Amino acid sequence: MLDSEMHNLQNCIAACQEAIRACQTCAAEDIRAGTSLCALINLDCSDICTATMNAMARNSLHHGDFAAVCAHVCRACATACSVHAEIHAHYAACQIACEKCASECVKHVKERHI
Repeated sequence: MLDSEMHNLQNCIAACQEAIRACQTCAAEDIRAGTSLCALINLDCSDICTATMNAMARNSLHHGDFAAVCAHVCRACATACSVHAEIHAHYAACQIACEKCASECVKHVKERHI
């Protein structure tokens, strides 16, 4: 793998890590507040970001496949959180982190092997 390709993977891994943190925080805040506005999509997004990050870290041949699903779920999560982003900062932070993660993941979709 070229250094530039590895750098791109590292950027995506970092974006996944940030999305995981933001999604976990958003889900926890929803649960603490007794709502479920975004909790389920946050947990789904956190899970796929974790799986994608792990696939990229081990340089899996299928990292592009993970990235495609991750981009899709991150966009869905960002959309869900955007509805409430003006109400609480954790929604806005999650929206931003998920949008960035989707943007980074899209760069790797062309590397799909399925």
